[in-house]
Amino acid sequence: MHSADLPLFGRTALVTGVSRRRGIGFATATTLAALGANVFIHHFRPHDLDHPWGGDDLDAVRAGIRDALASGAVMGDAPADLRDPESIEPLLDAATDLSGRLDIVVCNQAMSGGDGTIFDMTADRLDAHWQANARASLLLTAGFARRRRQELGGDVTPTARPGDSIPSLGPFEKPTGHVVWMTSGQIHGAMRGEISYATSKAALAGITRATAAELLDVGIVLNTVNPGPVNTGYLDAETTDRDLSGVDEWISGTPFGRVGRPDDPARLIGWLCTDAGSWVVGQVLTTDGGFSL
Repeated sequence: MHSADLPLFGRTALVTGVSRRRGIGFATATTLAALGANVFIHHFRPHDLDHPWGGDDLDAVRAGIRDALASGAVMGDAPADLRDPESIEPLLDAATDLSGRLDIVVCNQAMSGGDGTIFDMTADRLDAHWQANARASLLLTAGFARRRRQELGGDVTPTARPGDSIPSLGPFEKPTGHVVWMTSGQIHGAMRGEISYATSKAALAGITRATAAELLDVGIVLNTVNPGPVNTGYLDAETTDRDLSGVDEWISGTPFGRVGRPDDPARLIGWLCTDAGSWVVGQVLTTDGGFSL
């Protein structure tokens, strides 16, 4: 296939949380690259260094994405601690500068670990997960949406009272952009010992429809993906952050005898960002091989 015939050729995607080749972010970035997109990745290696799996070689991460690029496509990257709201706009600027435009934002960043039960909950723990997982995704989306609104000639920051709508700049022949958020398994069952993490992810799932409705005013399509249990290293004995007793027996009892691989959610995310997937709007989609059933 000629590069220009690829579904995302000429479009530019920002994927956050891409610092390990075992991660969903890396699989998503390489999937979008294979579909023709220019790819800008965000990473925050200090987070990985605090976990048993450690930090990956960022040069190898970059090389893997570069190898997946279509002919004529380009990539870039930048570090940022997205818990700092001042990091949001510079990251969007850098991603836009890669090709002169930004079309896709995949908010894959996540703070994991450092969690606990409701019995040992602290305000600091709740705040840290909210800032990294939910607030950063909302701020990235808001910044992206304001830029699109400005490009379309509309008021960049229109105001509305609760229940009111703002003027739509459509209708649109096709989406002007795509956003994908990541949620987790809290929508299907208990996540013991991960109350702060699950709370931050539940916030994104819960606000998906309202945010998607507003983004349609500028032609942006938002969906949220629950990847189900995906082994990004935390289910390997040498890099786990939890007790793996009985895990092999549990996995053997799942519908396909395995948990997810990073490519599994990445394929869904890639498709959602193409024109073919653009009629799916404002949904919280689970891709888990039937695990939640």
